[in-house]
Amino acid sequence: MPKIKSFSAPWLQEPNPGHKLFEQAEENNRLPASIASSRNASQGPNRTIAHRGNEVFVARGREIRWGDLADLKDAWEAQQSRTGSASHLNGDGSDSSFEVYDEKTSRLPQGPGYRIIKTPVASEIRQLVISPNKDQLAVLTSHTVHVCMLPDTSHLTSGETAPFKPKFWTVGPTTHVTSKSAVVSALWHPLGVNGSCLVTVTEDAVVREWELSTIDRWSFDTPTLEVDLKKLADGTSLDQDFGASTSTNKAFSPDDFDMKVASACFASRNSNGWAPMTLWVAMAEGDVYALCPLLPRRWSPPPTLIPSLSVSVAQKIETLEADPEATREEKLLAKQQLEWMADLDNQEPKLLDGPYGEVTEVYSRPSRPGSIPRLQGPFELAVAPQDEQDDEVELKDIFVIGAKRNTADLMMGEEFEIYADDDDKDSLSVSVICLLSTSGQVKVCLDIDGVEAQWLPPRNASTRAFPDQDVPSLLVFHTFDTLKPAEITPDSWPVFSEDVTTRYAFYVTHAAGITYVSLAPWVSLLESELQSDSEAGADFRFDLMAKGPRAEVDRIYTPQHAQNVLAAATAFKSSDLDHFVLSATHNDPVIMFFDTPESELMSDRQETPVSTEHGETPEPLTVWEPRPLFHPSEVLSRPSTLPPWVDALRTSRKRPLMQQEVRLSVATLEIFTEGHRLVSSEVFELNNAVAELFRKCEALTYELKEQITKVYEVNQRIETISGEGESRSTKEQNISEEMLVRNRIDVMKVRQENLARRVDNLRKRLGQVSTRELSDKEKAWAEEVRTLAGSILGDEEEEEDTTSASITTSGKSLKRFEEVQTLRDALFEQAQQLQSTDSVDGTASPMPVMKIPSEIRKQKVAQVMSLLDRETALVEAVKSRLEKLSIE
Repeated sequence: MPKIKSFSAPWLQEPNPGHKLFEQAEENNRLPASIASSRNASQGPNRTIAHRGNEVFVARGREIRWGDLADLKDAWEAQQSRTGSASHLNGDGSDSSFEVYDEKTSRLPQGPGYRIIKTPVASEIRQLVISPNKDQLAVLTSHTVHVCMLPDTSHLTSGETAPFKPKFWTVGPTTHVTSKSAVVSALWHPLGVNGSCLVTVTEDAVVREWELSTIDRWSFDTPTLEVDLKKLADGTSLDQDFGASTSTNKAFSPDDFDMKVASACFASRNSNGWAPMTLWVAMAEGDVYALCPLLPRRWSPPPTLIPSLSVSVAQKIETLEADPEATREEKLLAKQQLEWMADLDNQEPKLLDGPYGEVTEVYSRPSRPGSIPRLQGPFELAVAPQDEQDDEVELKDIFVIGAKRNTADLMMGEEFEIYADDDDKDSLSVSVICLLSTSGQVKVCLDIDGVEAQWLPPRNASTRAFPDQDVPSLLVFHTFDTLKPAEITPDSWPVFSEDVTTRYAFYVTHAAGITYVSLAPWVSLLESELQSDSEAGADFRFDLMAKGPRAEVDRIYTPQHAQNVLAAATAFKSSDLDHFVLSATHNDPVIMFFDTPESELMSDRQETPVSTEHGETPEPLTVWEPRPLFHPSEVLSRPSTLPPWVDALRTSRKRPLMQQEVRLSVATLEIFTEGHRLVSSEVFELNNAVAELFRKCEALTYELKEQITKVYEVNQRIETISGEGESRSTKEQNISEEMLVRNRIDVMKVRQENLARRVDNLRKRLGQVSTRELSDKEKAWAEEVRTLAGSILGDEEEEEDTTSASITTSGKSLKRFEEVQTLRDALFEQAQQLQSTDSVDGTASPMPVMKIPSEIRKQKVAQVMSLLDRETALVEAVKSRLEKLSIE
């Protein structure tokens, strides 16, 4: 569970510019909060936040607001620094950040970091889904789908203030309309070419594939593949027509209720085997179906997908040929998979330039056995708990985590190995399917058998049906609730959101808050058991795993107003903004900052346990405890509807009643009744808002007392650890504390004086940048050099104010130099006398009677030479320093 650092971002709070990104749309400003939120909740999932790096797209009403969170943060920090410097110079603490708005127009000042994107939609935007390449944005209302071609960031940060109007395309202008079934999910196919294949799923169980191309307008009008799941569920052969019906007159059918789609989902692109091309569909009544393989007409697989499928199909055929008990249906299915792989192997892939300079291999969808797969399901939920609310709730969302890539079997016998991602190291070899119901119940299911590609049999009487085929099943590994019984509402629509740190963690967003769920505690244990060859004690270990903790579930946010509808949580992680989760109510942002794993690791290394005398390890001190940010109700700032109502009466047919005395009549009674209704509703909301504000003020006093108590406890623990307080009485403690305070004040005064002195020196240096003065140390060193030079070289201009220490040092150096010169002259005279004596006699003079050992002579000569070298080096060093000073 990540540790929450903070619940607020000042650069996204009112009155800063970032807050305008999340303000309520103009058409909903006059609606009460309860009405607006209930209307939003009843229309489907609320995924109104999408992001591209540090850029965020927020849907409000019928417009999209774009903002660069990093630029907004930098602008806020720059504004704070300017405000702080201005208040420091002016002597007041006024905040000038309120001057960036035009209160008359109540519009957000656009500029770097914010733009409004105009959309052609006619109703409120419900979902924003960004493409894998971050260049297209699917905009969904309740019944329509539009695709926005996102411009480059440089176009949005150009500094223009006018609303930006990018290119919008309507997907299915005659298919996705208000007169037909609602759109519940729009998914970008993970294997689409450059992320351009959009899959839409409507409420009436119709799946459509749209291979979008900006140079082909018809790609937005007609889907390349259309499958009616209700027809496919009753299909018997490949030759049937499974397209959606075009007739408007529909008779009653039980499938309209049993196959009412709630949500759909793909696994990630880097999943193993058939998982990336498997569409999982969750029905509102609780059934789960799978459609595999669902591929676009042109698709781009990752490098390891096709080899892994080839190995899997080959192993399956080899196993069936060696198994005498293999059924006819299993052999037919293996034959169909072999035909599919043979069609794929015979293709020569086309090479296209992908994003970031990569080369993408593009294949065509195999035509054999067929383009439409068989509908697998409904899956039986094995070992499902008998929940009392199962008959009353509906499924609302589905989240699929694909199995990890099996690179060991793929590279068996090869000399090199494929690099494995970090996510694949601690991952499961089976897919995980999570189901979310209206009551907030999450079911974590495991696809033990694995979903494979299946097709209906060809038109042949002998192989038309599968009479003995087993019903597919999912193993319910864990079931938990994210809502309390009092928080359950029948019209709520909870949704899943993926995490950015690990794929085995996700967020559940519902009207009662945001819940963080991590499946990491049992993933590695379960994978080790699944890959283990030993069956001894497996039942016992599985039983312990089933009874132990299997998931981390923690409510990280609870809204203050129960009627607020939260947008689906969106996780961010970047070097500029750290790791945080962003959501929004209908009027305010919701943000939570987490500690990054690196900071947690460093904190764990720095925190070392301190043992007490009794051998106990005290708990680490809690420095801070984050609390959710309090937002006063918008009812307190919303204008009253009573003045517009009075103005409307003055222009209506009841205008005469407004200009005369009050008389008892039916018209007067109607006016009083309508006015009472308006005033009572507004007074009721104001009473609730004021009561909530009063309760929060009372809670602040208790929180302050709690903080004071914690500070006092920390102080007592510090005194206990340091040994103070045990050997002194209460009076001595008070006296010592007073002395400590006074000593600290004196120390702070001295530090203040030193700081003031340093500031003055810096100010002088800044004023004399062109003529920089020497420091005190430089002046002392130069004085010492001049004194030494004068003493050695005999400088007559030696200053009179040299210090006594410098004179003593220079005198010693001069005396040593004179002794060396005297010794050298004496040696030269002796050498000359010896040479003259030899020249007069013509023969070498006899050795003196006194014999000096050669070792002593060598030592003396070496001593003299070392003294000469030392003095020579000293003189050269002094000369070089003097030359440097003269040059400067």
